[in-house]
Amino acid sequence: MANHKSPMKKYTLKNFQSDFPNDEACLEWLKNYRYPEGIYCKICDKVTKHHLMKSRRSFSCQECGHHVHPTAGTVFHKSTTPLTTWFYVTYLMAQTRGGISAKQIQRETGVTYKTAWRMCNRIRKRLNEDVSPFGGEVEVDDSYFGGKHKGKRGRGAEGKTPVLGIVKRKGKIKAVVVPNLKTKTVAPIIDKQVSKEANLYSDEFRPYGILSRMGYNHQRVLHGQGIYVIGNVHTNTVEGFWSIVKNGIRGVFHSVSPQHLQYYLNEYSFRYNHRDDVTPMFFTFLHRTGMVTGG
Repeated sequence: MANHKSPMKKYTLKNFQSDFPNDEACLEWLKNYRYPEGIYCKICDKVTKHHLMKSRRSFSCQECGHHVHPTAGTVFHKSTTPLTTWFYVTYLMAQTRGGISAKQIQRETGVTYKTAWRMCNRIRKRLNEDVSPFGGEVEVDDSYFGGKHKGKRGRGAEGKTPVLGIVKRKGKIKAVVVPNLKTKTVAPIIDKQVSKEANLYSDEFRPYGILSRMGYNHQRVLHGQGIYVIGNVHTNTVEGFWSIVKNGIRGVFHSVSPQHLQYYLNEYSFRYNHRDDVTPMFFTFLHRTGMVTGG
């Protein structure tokens, strides 16, 4: 069984099939991940030896018989789908830069489309992560997501969902769906996400004009005049991220509803933020699915 702290950068399908050949192997991994120091039995009031119960997804205390369910509170909780399928879907989602559609998951695993979509969305919800306030060189930019519409494009276009992106160069990104791009909406997000010591770059969009007054060393590039780079002043990094997301949505998912867009942004941001991890991306994803949360 592969340790979840595996130093391997590449993790192949052969590795996956060897490590997780059945549900018991998946449950054993989840148990070891959640209880690395052993399972504390609240009945015995100590860490005790536990044995897998073959008839259910639980481990039983050797001394008192009390059951512990490693799937409780995770994305696997109360799901009748085999753990091997859940782990494989997680593997597939982690292997691609542009994402994988529920239709492809359906073809790969044999589950229904509804089940495939639900599994992917539950995993995406767990990929939201808090990132520390960004320092150094930071870019902020906005974008609009949605299907093709007649009329105005870009800012102010009808039927589009606005998104704000903040990225630390050579670092992490935070992309959030926002109700609008007014100053009173974007300023608090930037204030929370970006350290005042940062060098902050944006285009000339009016709501960003307040950033200097907020105490930031803020410089702007004049896109409206056809200027995209002035020395070190540009927003190419965050715009590159928008391209990845939009190409993925257009090519893989075709369209995403506004109510679920944040979950897709979670997925793309998570892959971007962990692109340089030594741990294989599959295990980075798997750690999130195995986390216990209230949702």
